[in-house]
Parts: sequence; structure tokens; C-alpha cells
Amino acid sequence: MFTKRWRAIAPALLLLTTLITATGSASATTEPTRIISLSPSATEILFGIGAGHQVIAVDDNSDYPSNAPFSKLSSFTPNVEALAAYHPDLVVLQSSATNAATIQSDLQKLKINVFLEVTPSNITEAYAEFVALGKVTGHPSRAKALVTTMKAQIGEILAKAKKKNPVTIFHELDNTLYSADSSTFIGQIYSDFNFSNIADAAHAGGYPQLSAESVIKANPQVIFLDDGPYGESASTVASRPGWSAISAVKNKHVIVLPLDIPDRWGPRLVDFYRFIAQATAKIN
Repeated sequence: MFTKRWRAIAPALLLLTTLITATGSASATTEPTRIISLSPSATEILFGIGAGHQVIAVDDNSDYPSNAPFSKLSSFTPNVEALAAYHPDLVVLQSSATNAATIQSDLQKLKINVFLEVTPSNITEAYAEFVALGKVTGHPSRAKALVTTMKAQIGEILAKAKKKNPVTIFHELDNTLYSADSSTFIGQIYSDFNFSNIADAAHAGGYPQLSAESVIKANPQVIFLDDGPYGESASTVASRPGWSAISAVKNKHVIVLPLDIPDRWGPRLVDFYRFIAQATAKIN
């Protein structure tokens, strides 16, 4: 589960969200009308900014919104021939995809424009993708308005969620104890709540794999289970050797996160912030 699901959120040093044309130019010539999205986050952004009617196909992980044109196209291992068969005029391609640079080059040789998406490390970079996609799809005003609304909503949530005392947290990606530290997009969200992330102690700069001993020693007050939809729960966590002594387990603060929302940086980011605020409202 870890490898396939998390390749798309590998940390990035730079957010490159420009439209690359077949000649290498960084500006669009015409508004695209046949868009393929190979990114679940980009799919949600495209529909959020009003470009949904221009999308003709989305990858096999883009399951939201429900009216997105779902297909069997892979976001992890894109196939140029399969993409070209749709006759797209714009393909949103994740930089973390297998052979992304080659795929981009091959599509450009076919005179198909490519929007190369790099995973953001913070919400500011996520907003930059909204604006960039708005520009290249012909919806700049709608994109900027959505960002403004999201900023206001998230700001209000954070203002109401202030804690009197520090809260230590552990974000579990899977049951082999991979986590996300504060240098990642997910970790930055927890930082916005002023939570202390135990994964930062690994000094790995991304998605470290922690040991059970280190988690027990760190004694987090809250455990967030990103793998909850895949079978992990408060009871399975409590049954792990030594974990019943952890504060989060003793105080019933093991929280199963909603499917997919924590892993994407589309308009539903607001829902994730709201979920965290509500789930931790009674802590401190």
C-alpha cells in the first residue's frame, strides 16, 4: 500500500506549475478544451475552478468529484499511446510519475501541452497551483476567488482552534510506521495548528519510517491514522506491543482520518482543516 499510494506525495524542492508547450514555451496559446488530469489533486482543483467541463478523462485514482470522467489511465505509470488516443490538448502530469520527463517530452513531440505538477510542501505552494491552473485553463478570476475564500475559511478555523498547551501528534501513513514530518505538505498543516510533530525528531526531511520504540518513547497525545480506511483503528493500535501506554491510546485520542482528503491539496483542504479542528477540540 505504501509505495503506490505515497509516491504521488514525495517531497519536492520546487513547485513547477507552468504550462509547457510543444516548443518549450511557458505560456498557453489557446484555452484547452480537452484536458486529461493524471493527478487526483489537480482533478479536484480543475473542477473547483470551473474547468471541469474541459476535462475529458482523469486517472484511475481521481475519484472526486463524482462527475469526473474516470478512466483506467494511470497517474503513476502513464502511457503516451493511451493518452494520445484521447486527443487531448493538455495533460496534467505529476513529476513523481515513472519516467515523467520522458512522458512529457514524448507528449510535446505530439504537440500535446503538458502541465507538470510537483507536490507542494506547504499550502502557499498549493494555492500557486490553483492560480496556475486557472491561468492555463482560462479561469484566472475563478481560481483566485477560490483561493481567497479558502484562505478566509482556513484562517477562521485556525483562529478558533488555538490550544492553551502544546499538543504532540503522530501522523501514521501506514502500519509500518511511515510518517510525515513538518517539511511536507501534510506536516505543514499540523504546524498550522501549532502541533508538535514527533516525526521531526527523525531529521529525515520528508516521510521517515519511525520505529515502534521511538513512537512509544515520544508518547504522542494524538495519533492520526491515515491508514484507517485500510484497516487500522484505535483497537488495532492499542493491541500493538507497548502502545497501550501511549497517551493518545490511553485517552482515546486515536483518530481515523477520512479517505484521501489528507493526501490532496484541492478545495477539500478546508474540510481537512475543519476535521482536525473538530477532532482535537476537546484536547487541552
